[in-house]
Amino acid sequence: MNLALKDILNKYGSQKEPFFFLISYDLKNYVVQPLKDLDEDIQFEINEKVSSKIHENINLSKSPLSFEEYKKKFNILQENIKEGNTYLLNLTTKTKIDTHLSLDEIYSKARAKFKLKFKDDFVCFSPERFIQIKKNKIFTYPMKGTIDGKVPNAEARILGDIKEMAEHTMVVDLLRNDLGIVANKVKVEKFRYIDKINAGNKKLLQISSKISGHLDENWHEKIGDILTSLLPAGSITGTPKRKTIEILNEVEDYERDYYTGVFGVYDGVTLDSAVNIRFIEKNSMGKLFYKSGGGITCDSNVYTEYLELLDKIYIPA
Repeated sequence: MNLALKDILNKYGSQKEPFFFLISYDLKNYVVQPLKDLDEDIQFEINEKVSSKIHENINLSKSPLSFEEYKKKFNILQENIKEGNTYLLNLTTKTKIDTHLSLDEIYSKARAKFKLKFKDDFVCFSPERFIQIKKNKIFTYPMKGTIDGKVPNAEARILGDIKEMAEHTMVVDLLRNDLGIVANKVKVEKFRYIDKINAGNKKLLQISSKISGHLDENWHEKIGDILTSLLPAGSITGTPKRKTIEILNEVEDYERDYYTGVFGVYDGVTLDSAVNIRFIEKNSMGKLFYKSGGGITCDSNVYTEYLELLDKIYIPA
């Protein structure tokens, strides 16, 4: 646990000082700034309602890891599942992309519930909320399960898919237990509903659930405790969380850094935040990399998961 991060968040919350926060996947790197002093090269938007209508097709040239390379990683995860070390893992990788757009242009064109441009380092356009706190209630909305909207009977197929059901149920159970660390009266308010996502040249259907819990009235003073207790997010790690993180660190073989971390805003009254997915990063050589992934269970098909990894490389314009 990063004690310095926790203390800073608790301090601003205690003072009811509105602030922006950005936390890396491993909690080692973070930015916490009062909104009144926010750096000009940090831009963000939180849009409650975003149309899934496709306004513009933005072609990305993708240079992903080969199917053979992906299969090697997939097989290691399956061995760990068979040995009982884990039941669900969110395997991610980074893909070199080419586009004529700058990070500023990508940020401007992208349509998403949660958008962030951090300096000239990365852009995130996430459809997935992490936690939301309002009126002493905390909510989380795990998103797990994806299908191309053009597949015949796509909605019925994904809702009826046994593998997708098992994967989503495990994430909901993990997030419910996580909320139980910081809240009471935790319950699943809505189980497995469809979100329609603009995915560049296609529409994806993604499955979400809504989980809630009750917080003490002094939760503002404990924002740091709440966030550091819940991170990293269960939907982008797996279960059991600690062991699964160890396995992923060995298999993924790259630094997630701010990808699959979180960013958000506390306005002095409420808190809202997103999981940093749908993520384009610029390296020191000016090359762009898109980080993406998906959940793996014992029922996963390696080819289907590889295609899902590629499907998630898009700009939702």
